[in-house]
Formats: sequence, structure tokens, C-alpha cells
Amino acid sequence: MYTNEQITELKDELVEKGVKYCIGAYVDIHGIPKAKVVPIDHLHQMANGSERYTGYALDGLGQAPNDDELTSVPDLDKAIQIPWEPKLAWIPADNYFQGNPYPLNTRVALKNQLAEAAKMGYGMNLGIECEIYLLKKLADGTLTVPHAKDKLVKPCYDVQSFVDNFSWLDKVATQINNLGWDLYSFDHEDANGQFEFDFNYADALTSCDRLIFFRFMAKHFAEEEGLLATMMPKPFADKTGNAAHFNMSLYDLKDGKNLFACDPKDDPRGIGLTTLGYQFIAGILKHGRALCAVFAPTVNSYKRLVRRGAMSNFSWAPVFNSYGSNNRTNSVRVPSGGGRCESRNVDGAVNPYLASAFVLAAGLEGIREKLDPGEPNEDNLYEITDAEREARGIEFLPQTLQEAVQAFAADPLVEKTLGKELRDEFIKYKTMEWESYHLSVSKWETERYSDMF
Repeated sequence: MYTNEQITELKDELVEKGVKYCIGAYVDIHGIPKAKVVPIDHLHQMANGSERYTGYALDGLGQAPNDDELTSVPDLDKAIQIPWEPKLAWIPADNYFQGNPYPLNTRVALKNQLAEAAKMGYGMNLGIECEIYLLKKLADGTLTVPHAKDKLVKPCYDVQSFVDNFSWLDKVATQINNLGWDLYSFDHEDANGQFEFDFNYADALTSCDRLIFFRFMAKHFAEEEGLLATMMPKPFADKTGNAAHFNMSLYDLKDGKNLFACDPKDDPRGIGLTTLGYQFIAGILKHGRALCAVFAPTVNSYKRLVRRGAMSNFSWAPVFNSYGSNNRTNSVRVPSGGGRCESRNVDGAVNPYLASAFVLAAGLEGIREKLDPGEPNEDNLYEITDAEREARGIEFLPQTLQEAVQAFAADPLVEKTLGKELRDEFIKYKTMEWESYHLSVSKWETERYSDMF
């Protein structure tokens, strides 16, 4: 909670900038922001939990109709004046229940796990690579690439298609920098209509807040262009999917030093990672199949996690629970220069708070138990034989949401990290999602079978 003086200082600052209303935005289990909006004159009350919510009305908050209401408490240090509507301030928030942080809120779950890391002297840095499609939705709901010229078979890094979409790209890029996130690169990605924005890493909580706002912001600026921006994992069967790779390291809370970084010459494996970093990776691999449920949390996610699928070339998406150096066929990669690890099966539908909480718990377990991930895999894992893969102890990641949720449910670390109630809520909603999908009849089925039988 904040002092009256701190709240008054923020209120005065926002009023001077033209803010009239404040949004205290928390997320549901899917990572979708929810909020009430209060006039700026009621910021003091909002900051002290005045806004009440019926948790039963939202996915994943675990309430029954007779339960007391939840409140939300905004994180005032993270307030953002919405660039395209300066009368509004967006403030990330946590749910509370009867005066205490509510453990089924995924942002609270991440804070709890960060507190566990702090007991060991660690903080977590996180950088998220934002891949996103810019598309046109036709009257019949079909999605298509907005510009006819964007039709190269290999459009990755294509300059013409970048320039054709520059109006939207410039709006998003400008505001990323205005918000102080330090955009350092953006480009046309591997599929027609797909782009990537890379901004600087930050502490894990800040990066998760930024991803939630990025999705919100990118969609708004697309709507201004009459288009749709989507981080849906796999909009097209024959094109690359949207990843949201997690680039992670631990730092020393005393001095901020990166605890994964070392000179590659001092690393016996030669890829620039400390023993602590390898132990963290080993924890990720130990729980890799369960982690896939929160990294890739939708039915559609598993259309992306394929070696090739309907594509003419390899998809680059990870399908193995493995690690290596600068090798994109592993699910965990140590990029050139070392000092961090990258989980590559994370996609654009991720709830970043939930995923960060669980992956941090897995990594910390690896450190506590002094686990070793073995030697890095340097060859093309798509092309090795099943016998060779099995000899190395490399498992496939789950190939459907159902399989991922089953792995999640079977892993004891899930309940230890998230608590039984949040664990059960995730399993409940993701099982319902799978069953709804499985019971639907698709266009593919009617086209294939209606005349056949």
C-alpha cells in the first residue's frame, strides 16, 4: 500500500498531464486485462482497494456466487498515460481478498515466486520477443495479408513489406520508445504480414506488465489502420507462428550482477554460461513438459509446435524438451555470447505472469538441487533419428493442449508453486477449452468426409 503523500504526488502529476480517469488493470487466467475505471479524484480510494469485483464473473479466479468480492490494488509505480487517449492512465493491479493478496491472481503468483527467489539473493530479468501479425479481416471473417505485394515465399526481413506497413509500425515503435522501453530492433518476420518488436529486458514483473500493454496498444493502432493485430500463435497453417520467446537470467539483488554471465573461455561447455545458469536450465528441462501448458496455453498453440506441418520448410518451432547453444531446434537456447537462456516454446497467447512464476520456480529448483542439463545439443534435432534422440534422453514436448495439461496436472511442482486452487483453475479452464475444440466440427472435416461416406 502507498502513503497518502505518495498517492497525492502521483495524482498531481497525472492531473498536470491531463489524466482524468485511472484504469486499475489486472488479468484473468488467460492474461486478458480486466478493470474498473475511476475518476482521478478517487485515486486515493482506488489505491486502498475501493474497487470491488465479482470473481465468479471472470475465468480462473476460483469464486462461487456466494463468495465475498475481490478488490484490486493498483501498482502506482507502474502507471502509464495511454498514448492515444491521454485522459486515461493504465495502472497494473493485483487482486486482493479480504485485505490480503489473492493467490489465484497470476500477477500475485509471480510476486510470490519472486519473493522466493529473493530469499536466495536472486532477482529475475526477463526479455520478451514480441512477434505479431498485422492482418485484414474480410467480411466473412477470413484473415488475409493487407498488402498484395507481401507475398514472397521467403518474406523474412523484407524491406518493401516493412515500408508498406510503416504507418502502423511507426506508431507502435514510437510509443514503445516514448514509454521508455528502449526499442532496439523491429523487422518483417518470417511470414507474410508478420512483424517482430524487440525492446530491452527488465525485471520479470515489469516485462510481464509491458507485454500485456503491448498487445493492447498494438491492437489499437491496427484498428486505426482498419486492420487487426494478433499475437494468436498460429493464424495460418502454412506460415510461421507467433512466438514470445522468454529470455531469462538471474541477477544478484545486492549489486545487480548477471549471475548467468561468464566468458565462454571460462565455461567448459564453451557457450558462456555459469554453473548457476546450467542448473536453472536443468530445472526448466526437468519440468519442460508441464511448463509447455503455460508457455503454449491454447488449442491453437500446438499448431505452431510442429517440425513442419503444412509448411514447405522447417517451422523453427521447438518440439523437443532439450537445450543447446545458438541452435533454434532446441526448446531452450543459449544465444551467442551466453549470459541468458531463451525458452522458445513460449507463444503470443501466453499469460506472462503465470508462465514466469512457474518457469522461475522450475529454474530455482534446478539450482537448489544442483541439477545438470548434460551436454548442449548442437545439431539439427529435426533430422536426427528417434533412436538417437532417445539415446540422448530427449523427450518430445506435448503435441496437443490436452497432453500439455495432463503433464501440468501430474507435476508436483505446479501445486507447490501456484497453490492447489490456481492449479485446479488452470486445469479446469484449459480442459474445457480442449473439450470445446474437440467437440466442434470443422470445415476441414465436412470437406473431407461429407462426400466420402
